[in-house]
Amino acid sequence: MTRYEEAKKIYAAMGVDTDAAIAKLKEIPVSLHCWQGDDVIGFDHDGPLTGGIQTTGNYPGKATTPEQLLQDMDKAMSLMPGKKKLNVHACYAIFEDGEFVDRDKLEPKHFAKWVEFAKERNMGIDFNPTFFSHDKVKDGLTLSSPDEETRKFWIEHGKACIRISEYFAKETGIPCVMNIWTGDGFKDIPADRMGPRVRYKESIEAILAEPFDKNLVKPCVESKVFGIGVEAYTVGSAEFSLSFAAMHDGCLPLMDNGHYHPTEVVSDKIPALLAFFPEIALHITRPIRWDSDHVVLFDDETKEMAKEIVRCEGLDKVYMALDYFDASINRISAWVVGFRSWQKALLSALCTPNAFLAELQDKNSMTELMVMQEEIKTLPFGDVWAEYCAQCGVAAGAEWFKEIEKYEQEVLLAR
Repeated sequence: MTRYEEAKKIYAAMGVDTDAAIAKLKEIPVSLHCWQGDDVIGFDHDGPLTGGIQTTGNYPGKATTPEQLLQDMDKAMSLMPGKKKLNVHACYAIFEDGEFVDRDKLEPKHFAKWVEFAKERNMGIDFNPTFFSHDKVKDGLTLSSPDEETRKFWIEHGKACIRISEYFAKETGIPCVMNIWTGDGFKDIPADRMGPRVRYKESIEAILAEPFDKNLVKPCVESKVFGIGVEAYTVGSAEFSLSFAAMHDGCLPLMDNGHYHPTEVVSDKIPALLAFFPEIALHITRPIRWDSDHVVLFDDETKEMAKEIVRCEGLDKVYMALDYFDASINRISAWVVGFRSWQKALLSALCTPNAFLAELQDKNSMTELMVMQEEIKTLPFGDVWAEYCAQCGVAAGAEWFKEIEKYEQEVLLAR
């Protein structure tokens, strides 16, 4: 009997079908963010990263061209089990033959290479307007700016992104999640908190007035508690974004688990939102003290988020995307570790006897519930993970890192 067969019997005794868990996980798409590969720079500007976010580190081998970024993503994906989507920011438009247009004039053709890449790999694409790192960010504001011309430029950018998102969905046959996030805010205490939020609300409404098929494009609004240089006030707060999504049909709330106060956990918010919204979206990261976008690990909160998605029968209701950027380590390894960690969290959640545990809670058998929750922690999950990886054709253990080291020597250090 193999180790997996033994593990399968142990899980079966607790009412868990590990074969079914593995089969289910293979069907769940997770969106892989392109911006880990080049430190959130993109291809439409040469300036620094702005908008309250920051990438730290200078590890060698950063992608600087579309060809390098796509090559690096391909390498990373070859070491990950499971189903993938691409997640692209608007600043990653690919211009050819000397052409350049500003963000308000972007067209589907500027993302044709992304579509070609995705279709060859049977992947969908998610999209994000880029409201940062641009000279038309005026005094740190975009959609909430008191300057009408500034707002108009960014509204037109958002509308262009709606059209591009629908293009992605039609070309790939997979709905496109389009996430609206801005770093708009103030460094110190503002005199007017409502004015910027009213302008922000009206600007997003103007963007969503662009015609689109709601079955193809899933617009989201993402909140944030603060950012670098906007410590005192963020226009798109949690209350604002959640209220906007609740009041606008077809608009989803997007929660980034790094965008809340340190004592808040998104795992607790997932079931709260699923009680009201038919669909929600997540950006999965790892905050350390603040929204520092560290590489996702197989840690407690990551596991709890996955558990809540599975417990709430939310696998077909929650759009999941990774969002972190670390330039202090090998960028491809960062992609792989984060994706594999979220895959582990989902598989662990699928291998949890959730119905049995809920029954104990409903019977107020809280002592037994605690006992069983602790027992589950030492089940032979590693053997189930190894079987899942084997079926997906990737290494289960750290031997995949040898491929990264080889790629670094042969490709990254030659750049």
